[in-house]
Amino acid sequence: MPNKSPTIVREIMSHDCYRVSGKTSIATLAGRLSHHRLPGAPVVDEHDHLIGFISEQDVLGKVLDSIYMDNEPPLVEDLMRHEVLSVSPTKSIIDLAQEMLGAKPKVYPVTEQGRLAGIVTRRDVLDAILRMRSR
Repeated sequence: MPNKSPTIVREIMSHDCYRVSGKTSIATLAGRLSHHRLPGAPVVDEHDHLIGFISEQDVLGKVLDSIYMDNEPPLVEDLMRHEVLSVSPTKSIIDLAQEMLGAKPKVYPVTEQGRLAGIVTRRDVLDAILRMRSR
């Protein structure tokens, strides 16, 4: 039986992804991003609805400030981006790859009816495209 290459986001996304609450401190988030080697994380409310995204880049300056100023960094909700590029799990991988040529995020939350279903990364998409080419 031939190995079927993935064609939609649902087939390549990570279902069990790290997510964070807006009430999490930036210091806690920085430690978790570093520990899990993540470039960022989706921000969700108590019902797992996607409300934002926060990246290492968003966090780095505040963590530096907290070292020099000897103060506690703010909360995730103070720094997160509210307008988030997210994708549907039924989106074509080819269409997403084309969108990624212009957009810069490394991680895209995957949402169904506003709720976080998982994440897909540029690396996931690249790997899927390479598998498609080798069919």
